[in-house]
Amino acid sequence: MKLLVLGTGTAIPRIERGSSAYLVTARGAKVLVDVGPAVVRRLLEKGHEVDDVDVIVLTHFHVDHTADLSTFFFACNYGRVPRQKPLTVIGGKGLTRFYRGLRAVYPWVVPKSYDLTIQRLVNGSLTVSGLTITTVPVNHNPESIAVRLDGKRSITFSGDTDVSPNLVRLADRTDILVAECAFPERKVKGHLNLAALDRIVQRTRPERVILTHLYPDWDNWPGVLHAPYLIGEDGMEMEV
Repeated sequence: MKLLVLGTGTAIPRIERGSSAYLVTARGAKVLVDVGPAVVRRLLEKGHEVDDVDVIVLTHFHVDHTADLSTFFFACNYGRVPRQKPLTVIGGKGLTRFYRGLRAVYPWVVPKSYDLTIQRLVNGSLTVSGLTITTVPVNHNPESIAVRLDGKRSITFSGDTDVSPNLVRLADRTDILVAECAFPERKVKGHLNLAALDRIVQRTRPERVILTHLYPDWDNWPGVLHAPYLIGEDGMEMEV
């Protein structure tokens, strides 16, 4: 199982941190978790085409997690070779309505040469090429979900969330927890800081925690992180 971190930032434009996106390769499948702005280009920079992706998971519908979805669909239709491989998009409550709205604004995103499945998945699992994808609702937006990917190893993505019992349940003994930690110290409703995240980590015991969705508060934070915590960086790659 391989993790490629494509974006660790927020909706605040920054050179060094793009908005949320992560690519997981496992058991012959490629899963893209969130599609923030410019993700299609970042995939290309790392040697991946949109046609390589089998599944997209949207943790919620905020623009910094979904802005490049229309670009992704457009590239599937109008790339060098039109996409042939099926694509599944997974999300929470309202996913079908969200896709219909996107299609109404950008009618050219409708698939021309491939099968597209829009799969609402909340508190459930499905398996793609032997990789199990499980989601639970979390405390951010009504549609917000966290997602766990299980093969021989496991990666759990918190998505944007406040403290959530569902996340604790989902992330139990996961190998890698990719966790939003918007601020090191100050606490904002709907997001985690280090103290809140640590309460989750103490209960779930992941091998490693990658901090992401980082606001500029982190730039001059004078503190020191200890294992299992690691500050995420755009372009980070690791074997899980």
